[in-house]
Amino acid sequence: MALDISPCVTDDDYEAWRQVRIAILPYERTVSVAELREAESPERLMVLAREDGVVVGHGLSDRADSAGAGSVIPRVLPEHRRRGHGTALLEHLIEHVATLGLPMLRAGADDDGSLAFAQRFGFTEVNREVEQTYRIDGPVTPTPVPDGIDVVTAQERPGLWEAAYERFGLEAIAGLAVDTPLEVSPENWVREWLGDPMFLALAEGEVVGCAGLGLDPDNPTRAENLLTAVRGDHRGTGIAVHLKLLALAWAADHGITEVYTWTQDGNAAMRALNTKLGYATTRVGIQLARPLRRD
Repeated sequence: MALDISPCVTDDDYEAWRQVRIAILPYERTVSVAELREAESPERLMVLAREDGVVVGHGLSDRADSAGAGSVIPRVLPEHRRRGHGTALLEHLIEHVATLGLPMLRAGADDDGSLAFAQRFGFTEVNREVEQTYRIDGPVTPTPVPDGIDVVTAQERPGLWEAAYERFGLEAIAGLAVDTPLEVSPENWVREWLGDPMFLALAEGEVVGCAGLGLDPDNPTRAENLLTAVRGDHRGTGIAVHLKLLALAWAADHGITEVYTWTQDGNAAMRALNTKLGYATTRVGIQLARPLRRD
């Protein structure tokens, strides 16, 4: 039976796309229909795969944060795998990246099956991330606020996060332990990197540190640690520990029982900090890449 691959157009399409992701990645937050709508652009392709009118998978292709690359994310529901659907989705997504004129493809895998699938199509490992999870079973007490630092939330101070992009954001992004530099626009900085809440450390009115949470309406007892970073001239002063514990304390006060975070293999300092605070390693994600075309 022929597979129909068509772009998401209606809110019902986007909700069906969300449900595929939730089914395959129940341990990660899936963004809302409103957030998917907000991220729409000519470079972004989101599709549903249907067989006889039944949704069997989905895909996403877009310009990646990694410089010079496009991301391809094909997913097929477990009960519909091993029938060529993943291959058809991947080829469809690669064709879209080709129209963007990008020389590299990026993908990810977090289980043996998806890794083997990607390797069949020439993808190789370029980086690893480790998921660490903090389980909350009581109140969390933050450390004292470091000397000379004020702490606010971005939600209390509209415009502060946007203003922090040049002086703080670009340094924080450049400091991530990734194999290829990230290219994050001011618009993406606001749309994709801002937690709610996002705790900000200020020194003389300037943002010098941050730590936030991504809340999950589909699983309100679980949240993701978003960017935790401290500007270079303020590291070693206890800001990161204070902000991270502040985020965990907020989570404890709001009925959240698990907070998870993804940390790159090369960021030993943050992984060590998480371990010291009581996070346990729960899974590994593999980042993959390959040229769009081979000579």
